[in-house]
Amino acid sequence: MHSDADENALHARVADSAVRLPGSAPADTYLRGELIVKAALAAGADAVHPGYGFLSENAGFARAVQDAGLVWIGPPPEAIEAMASKTRAKELMGVGPLREVTEADLPVLVKAAAGGGGRGMRVVRRLADLDAELAAARAEAASAFGDGEVFTEPYIEGGRHVEVQVLADTHGTVWALGTRDCSLQRRHQKVIEEAPAPGLTAGLTEELHALAVRAARAVGYAGAGTVEFLVAGSGRTSWR
Repeated sequence: MHSDADENALHARVADSAVRLPGSAPADTYLRGELIVKAALAAGADAVHPGYGFLSENAGFARAVQDAGLVWIGPPPEAIEAMASKTRAKELMGVGPLREVTEADLPVLVKAAAGGGGRGMRVVRRLADLDAELAAARAEAASAFGDGEVFTEPYIEGGRHVEVQVLADTHGTVWALGTRDCSLQRRHQKVIEEAPAPGLTAGLTEELHALAVRAARAVGYAGAGTVEFLVAGSGRTSWR
């Protein structure tokens, strides 16, 4: 499928068959789930692969695809919903956010429960600044994601961003397929990913794999996915 703006994009030019979504803005094309389902049915498609971005993590769209009799090539809608909120996801993993922040907890990180990309994120090093930073993070999160929920968690100084790739079938089997280091970032966006993540001990790698498998099983995940961790210099891990 392609919008008018992407008519000459590579994916549209090399496809055996390309379906036009009238319009140029994402809000009029790639974010219109009902149009995508209608186009898929008109084209005689059997399945929909959501790709990345746009509606790829939208449980409502996944259900609409299934309700139309099409195969959804992605995780179950229930798994998407379970992981949509960082607070809900952390609770499922047994690592709930900080409910009350004390001096002993500093520094802490204020984060938006929905969305990502560094929006609604603040590092707090003084307890006196916490209320103001919470308010600012809520306002930014509401503007960026339409959801002002935020939470606090320990801030790991100099932590590494390590991810584990998982693959799960529909029979409860989950495989951990290795690690990658995504620590080199600009404005909280990854610049380089290196696989396997260098410098991890065999024991830490095993622990990360086990936790990633546990996360996927906790939500009944199916398909390919990524579980993200922050790894402190001591090897201590924290869910992202």
